Amino acid sequence: MKLIQEIPDRFWSLFRSVNRSAYIDALLKISEEYEYSNYFLSREMCIQLLSEHFAARRPVIWQDELEEEEDQLEPPATRVLNWLLKAGWLRKVDDYTTMTVNIIIPDYSAVMIESFSRLMNDGEDEAQVYIQNIYAILFSLKHDPRSGVSLLDTALVNTKKLNKSLQDMLHNMDKFFGKLLEQKDYASLLRDHLEGYVEEVVNKKYHILKTSDNFYLYKTDIKSWIASMREDLPWLTRLSGSGDTGEILAKLDQLERGFDDIEHRIANMDKEHSRYIKATVTRMGYLLNQEDDTKGLMIRLLNYLSRTGGTREELSAISGRMNLSLPNLISGDSLYKRRHTKTAFTEQLKDEEETPELSAEEILSLNKVKNRYSRQEIEAFISSRMKDGRMEVTADTVENDGDFQKLILAYDESTRKRSLYQVEDENAAPVTNGPYTYPGFVFVRRSRK
Repeated sequence: MKLIQEIPDRFWSLFRSVNRSAYIDALLKISEEYEYSNYFLSREMCIQLLSEHFAARRPVIWQDELEEEEDQLEPPATRVLNWLLKAGWLRKVDDYTTMTVNIIIPDYSAVMIESFSRLMNDGEDEAQVYIQNIYAILFSLKHDPRSGVSLLDTALVNTKKLNKSLQDMLHNMDKFFGKLLEQKDYASLLRDHLEGYVEEVVNKKYHILKTSDNFYLYKTDIKSWIASMREDLPWLTRLSGSGDTGEILAKLDQLERGFDDIEHRIANMDKEHSRYIKATVTRMGYLLNQEDDTKGLMIRLLNYLSRTGGTREELSAISGRMNLSLPNLISGDSLYKRRHTKTAFTEQLKDEEETPELSAEEILSLNKVKNRYSRQEIEAFISSRMKDGRMEVTADTVENDGDFQKLILAYDESTRKRSLYQVEDENAAPVTNGPYTYPGFVFVRRSRK
């Protein structure tokens, strides 16, 4: 008889009960003790076990639909045990020789409790167990004359389970990609990566593919055994019994195809693993540089405007402080770089020429310093330090990186005709101020004709 036909109707009420978590917790605790007591627990032992367990957790037990009024007056451990007995998750067996009432776990309930345990606890990785089972079974098939065709069926079952386990690992990768965008700072992202992905995936699951005791270590022997089994006619005849080896060869083909599928899934996991690592590094770089990088600041601004809608006052303030007409802000080249084809890359290697020296304009654009300060800020840097129309660059002129960058940009601006000032002596002696070294320029007002 199938186990599902033995399940009473009240059994399913656990899943809609308000005390669902307390009942599942109690079942797991009883099942844990059940294994160490020769699968035999008395009612008194169960109550004592649950009392000690609930004393530490202090769960709240609400009134349930299967409970009677006198049940609600009992302690939590007795109430939970009585409910599990009424619902059919546990069963009483009277032992008249010792005059005790024993509690047992029915077979159908044991299947569900095992599922709860797998959901609650992440123990030894199943993939490792399955590959070892397949290895041991095929070894016995090849070397033990007492082995039969049932072992080959067991190897096929383990191969399917190994494929399913690897497929589940692959499908669960998407939740880690989703968490990348949820982290708003570098520390949270690094903690989630180390305690989440590295601990749960790399150390517990991905290790089967990459450590010294990995899948490929077993795969080589298994595939060689399958090939030798196909060619061993005496072995095929003995295993088939009737002399018809077609069924055995078909199962060996299924086993080999299963291992080919495993290799494909592992290759896909390698790709997903590389994609995740690359995405994590990119996200970390963005979180570290979003305060200094032009692209990062633009993304933060656009995210803020899309979230709030942006009032007229905010848009006016933004337009007054940002020069959004710069080509490297609004052109697609600054946010997307077209990838060259393989042919273009090959031709570039053939016709490689010496890279010309960059001009001052190109150097400033590459360093992204020019876009950090507006023309008005640079002019204000010079004007605020002028006395009688002159500004002499001294050791006190530069106090931080911002002043140093503004001084460089100020000299670049002075070479243009539109500038309000010019440099009087371009060959001035250098000035050293801590880590900064720069020429001792003298800026004067430009005369207008």
